[in-house]
Amino acid sequence: MINQNYLNLSESYLFSEIARKVKAYKEENPKADIISLGIGDVTQPLCPAVIEALHKATDEMAQSATFRGYGPERGYDFLREAIVTHDFRARGIDIDADEVFVSDGAKSDTGNFQELLSADCVVAVTDPVYPVYIDANTMAGRRIVKLPCTAENGFVPEAPTEHVDVIYLCYPNNPTGTTLTREQLKKWVDYALANNALIFYDAAYEAYIQSEDVPHSIYEISGAKECAVEFHSYSKTAGFTGIRCGYTVVPKAPSQPPPKGRSSSPLGGIRGGLHAMWNRRQSTKFNGTSYLSQRAAEAIYTPEGKAQIKATIVYYMENARLMREALTEMGFKVYGGKDAPYLWVSTPNGMSSWEFFDWMLHSAHVVCTPGAGFGPCGEGFVRLTAFGTHENTEKALRRISNRL
Repeated sequence: MINQNYLNLSESYLFSEIARKVKAYKEENPKADIISLGIGDVTQPLCPAVIEALHKATDEMAQSATFRGYGPERGYDFLREAIVTHDFRARGIDIDADEVFVSDGAKSDTGNFQELLSADCVVAVTDPVYPVYIDANTMAGRRIVKLPCTAENGFVPEAPTEHVDVIYLCYPNNPTGTTLTREQLKKWVDYALANNALIFYDAAYEAYIQSEDVPHSIYEISGAKECAVEFHSYSKTAGFTGIRCGYTVVPKAPSQPPPKGRSSSPLGGIRGGLHAMWNRRQSTKFNGTSYLSQRAAEAIYTPEGKAQIKATIVYYMENARLMREALTEMGFKVYGGKDAPYLWVSTPNGMSSWEFFDWMLHSAHVVCTPGAGFGPCGEGFVRLTAFGTHENTEKALRRISNRL
């Protein structure tokens, strides 16, 4: 017998469907110069500090004295200590190195972490939403509650009106490019603590935050260590989409009992809570991130690496500014693009998301991502990314303008 829950999935993954449509159009129009502002892959090369670290690590693998075989499933101490020092303690957040689990990226861990939960758990996701959150839980047969994020509510989800056990939050948001302030995020932490719910917080795009009142980590909010697991990625931060490296923070179960009148911590439970369970899961199903990838990730925390990574982020955010301003001048309603590399754009003239996708591809030879692929509330929008080159971004904007 197969897992019948797979039959409840859509026929194809959103980005696979986009790739299929683009491939078909290229085959029919081989001379068409297609510019992708859709799938969020990066275009700028790895920074010099990372390249130097990769070369050094490669040379180490060529010598018996410095060769590395299987590494620790949680990740090497040198990287976990760098993460704790620069990503958390530098912001006044108390995270221990043994609460950090290095991975091959946030996509894997956000999908895999749900294995620790009962199939009876009710899961809340924002709508629109990154498809992996829904698909992973659909595969497990869980009931999913959608929290609408619309222009009318400022793309800020409201607390569910029914009990949920797990809440997926991604901020800065993929796909809308919008954010939550500290006050708005605190409401979610308070909700989770009051309702014994667990938050999965995807912070894959935190490096793009420009605003002072937008938290880089949910652990900046008091009480979050009792109810939240946080996922990070170097894919868009440092161009590691091909290198593959990220990490997940799973706080250890609180040693003190919860305050009077509140149920036990969502991170607690049997055998030391989810921290111990995740460690056990990874030890069985994951052989660790490659030594080369982890040395490369360590390099972005050096003074040179930090400066070089910042320059790349500035490059992409300049694309976001250009796109936001140009599309607004064309008459589009544009959201996001200020603290995130994504722009959420209303389709014109009542066109559906896929109709506008086809128009963009056929008329302007530009690829976008249909908002409907992220959920019902995404209908009437498309997502654009700022990860192209300056030249292609400007060319794509000119093409769109000329064909309106």
